Amino acid sequence: MANNHLTDVTFTSLGLTPALLRGLEDAGFTHCTPIQAGTLPLALAKRDVAGQAQTGTGKTAAFLLATMHYLLENPVEEGRYGPWAIVLAPTRELALQIHKDFQLLGKYTGLYGVAVYGGTGYEAQRRELELGVDIVIGTPGRIIDFYKQGVLPLNNIEVVVLDEADRMFDLGFISDIRYLLRRMPPAEKRLNMLFSATLSHRVMELAYEHMNQPEVVRIEPEQVTAEKVRQLLYHVSKDDKMKLLIATLRQHDPHRTIVFVNTKRGADEVQGYLVGNGFEAEVLSGDIPQSRRERMLKRFQDGEVPILVATDVAARGLHIPDVTHVINFDLPQDPEDYVHRIGRTARAGASGDAISFACEEYVYSLPDIEAYIGEKIPTEIVDPSTLPELQPPKRTQRRGRGGRGSSRSRPRHNGAGQTPPTEPS
Repeated sequence: MANNHLTDVTFTSLGLTPALLRGLEDAGFTHCTPIQAGTLPLALAKRDVAGQAQTGTGKTAAFLLATMHYLLENPVEEGRYGPWAIVLAPTRELALQIHKDFQLLGKYTGLYGVAVYGGTGYEAQRRELELGVDIVIGTPGRIIDFYKQGVLPLNNIEVVVLDEADRMFDLGFISDIRYLLRRMPPAEKRLNMLFSATLSHRVMELAYEHMNQPEVVRIEPEQVTAEKVRQLLYHVSKDDKMKLLIATLRQHDPHRTIVFVNTKRGADEVQGYLVGNGFEAEVLSGDIPQSRRERMLKRFQDGEVPILVATDVAARGLHIPDVTHVINFDLPQDPEDYVHRIGRTARAGASGDAISFACEEYVYSLPDIEAYIGEKIPTEIVDPSTLPELQPPKRTQRRGRGGRGSSRSRPRHNGAGQTPPTEPS
């Protein structure tokens, strides 16, 4: 992997606790990305931060390292109980990814964290909270639920992170965010961090209302889209899109490809044709039970399933390494969604391909997309006579039940160098 997305700032130069440096070393991280180099020194000095950077540039590691360093360097008084830090994320997929990164980077800290989110695992998450945790990572609705039940107190919160703040507005979560922030200690008694792909006026208004004079760090890319993503757009009729998709996948090696569609029904239809024409594919949309989502994403990440057909639930927050192709079967109607979709590939200095189909139904969003990214997408015209004949679709079973098991959680201590105990049977 290329390293031109990194700075000359090393993690060892920042004064991080030894336990965190051990975790970084195990993960193979030595140098900061620009957003990490810009925000970590401020947050480590206990100054509030509002950071803007593109997806896939290391924002998660920045706020996790700052949060864990703060907790380890500021042991709690006897008789006080956590949680001490809270990370708010707009989707359960993002919450799970943040928790996974927390386990990787914090493996030697002795800190205990739990991911809480809707959709599944209610009782398991509740039991984890009742055992006592240091860090809570979750979605606003489930956190409010547990707070109202008295199993997730907010009176001792010392660090607050709001991730993907712009997405919080898009999904209508801001009233929930304000509800939670007003029940925590005042802003001047917390370390507050906000991260977003865009620091719009509404995001900054939230920051100035609920943070303590945040330092603004903007990492402006040379272009809106990821630097090494190769974009291509086909003008194609709606009736020929499925044929073009099959032809495109046969031309490229789809060993890790995400196909984006605008509707759940469309996702099911695309998957049916893919399976009927010899491709293994799974669907990721909002109505998939959480336990199945987790298994599906793991199979995709492990290379067992080469194609993921997804609605915009997968456009943000998921860090899936080495995605080679993103195909917009439907052009998104929001220009920002286009950027976030194609940002699933060409992450962390790698390269990738983003191929879009512009049919008569969704081509009207193309001018807005090109105006937003500041460039014309290279285009090609499809010759219908060159497209393959399709085999009929095959339907697959999508329903399922299940939940994730709980893991042991314990109160915070300054336990650098200690490894968490194994899960109880």
